[in-house]
Amino acid sequence: MPAAFIGHGNPMNALEVNRYTAAWRVFGESVPRPRAILVISAHWYTNATAVTAMPRPRTIHDFYGFPEELFEVQYPAPGLPDLAAEVSDVVHLTWVGADIDSWGIDHGTWSVLTHAFPDASIPVVQLSINADKPLDYHIELGAKLAPLRRRGVLIIASGNVVHNLRGMDWKLTDDGYDWAQRFDEDAKVRMLTDPSGFASLDAHRDYRSAVPTPDHFIPALYLAGLAATADDPGTSVLVDGYAYGSLSMTAYTLGLSCPDAAGEGGSPQPPESLPPDGCNI
Repeated sequence: MPAAFIGHGNPMNALEVNRYTAAWRVFGESVPRPRAILVISAHWYTNATAVTAMPRPRTIHDFYGFPEELFEVQYPAPGLPDLAAEVSDVVHLTWVGADIDSWGIDHGTWSVLTHAFPDASIPVVQLSINADKPLDYHIELGAKLAPLRRRGVLIIASGNVVHNLRGMDWKLTDDGYDWAQRFDEDAKVRMLTDPSGFASLDAHRDYRSAVPTPDHFIPALYLAGLAATADDPGTSVLVDGYAYGSLSMTAYTLGLSCPDAAGEGGSPQPPESLPPDGCNI
C-alpha cells in the first residue's frame, strides 16, 4: 500500500470543496482498496503510545466555535481491533497500548477521510502521538510500521508542517507569511530528498514560529520514517499551499505515482512523467 501525510488545516475542510479536498479525493480514488486505514492524527496527542481497538469507533468533534453543520458530521467507519495486535507486533520492542473505549475517530482523521473514502466502509484505526517522546522516537516508530503496508494497511499521517494558530490572519485566505514559506519549502526539500533527517528541522531558524507546539508537525515524521526505509518510489508532493498566513497545507504521498487530478479514469501517471517536486495537484 502507499502511505501519505495530509495537511488537514481548518476543520471546515470536511464540508468544503477546494483544491486541497479535491486532492484528497483523487488520492483516495488512486490507491488500491486497503484492508484497513491506520491514521496518526495530530489530535490524539497524549502521554502514551496507543492504538484504538474498538469495533465501532465514535466520531469525535474535538473543537468548538464552528457551525452546527460541522458537529453533525459522522464518519461511521468500523474499527479493526485485531490491528492493534498487529501494530504492537511490528513495532516490538516499543510498547503500544490498546484503547477500547476512550478515543475514536477525531477530526484530523475524518475531515480527510470524508473526502478520500466517503463511504466510510474501510476499517479505521488511530495510533496516538506520545507527547512525552522526542522527535527521533516518532520517525523511528514510523519506520517500524513499514511491514503493515505489505499487509494491505494504508498509513495516513494527518497534521500540518506549519501550524501556528496564534499567528493566523483570516484575511490571508491562500497565502503564507515569509517564515512559513521558508520553513515549509525547506521541509519539502528534506521530505523529498533526505527523509531520515526530517526530525533535524527543529534546528531551523523558523522552527519556533512554524512549530510553536509539536502536535501537528509530528505526524509528518511518521511518513518520513516510512520513506527512509522504503524501497519503492519515494515521496511526492500531492498538493501544497498556505492558509491564513501561518498554516501549511502541504500533503505528501509515498509509493504512489501522481494521481490524475482531472479524474479521467483515476489512473496514475507513469513515474517517468512526474515533475521533480511531485504531483502538486
